Amino acid sequence: MAQTDEARILWDNRRISIQMEQWINSSLAPWGLTATQAQVLLYILAHSTSGTSLTDIHREFGGSMPALSGILKRLKEKGYVRAAPWAGDDRKKLLFATPSAQALGQHLDRSSCQARRCLCSCFSPEELATLDRLQQKLLTNLSTLTLQAKEDILL
Repeated sequence: MAQTDEARILWDNRRISIQMEQWINSSLAPWGLTATQAQVLLYILAHSTSGTSLTDIHREFGGSMPALSGILKRLKEKGYVRAAPWAGDDRKKLLFATPSAQALGQHLDRSSCQARRCLCSCFSPEELATLDRLQQKLLTNLSTLTLQAKEDILL
């Protein structure tokens, strides 16, 4: 049996991620959005009734708070997000989608569904289930390694 090239598998995962982001970026260019901005905007849209916060977005996506703040700043500048004071704490802001974001959100949902169908059409349902299971294992292992690295830094 041939030996599996772990480095190639991990590199291919990185390449898939980069190519998907480039593809999504080009499809969102007419609206002046990047893939990451659209992902954050979809999260805000999903929580627009009660609002959400930068901390909630950070918990959902990870990444650095300054980078997420920059994304939110650009979404506000483009008129897709508005901030309102958090009751009882002037330092915190609740984030809401604007009407123009809600209109765009319908397009983003449709486009996202079409992209998923297009990308996954080469897989059988069983293959997709296997891919999902294997990715979850990889993510779980990566989360464990990340926590260990943080603990090592603190020591």
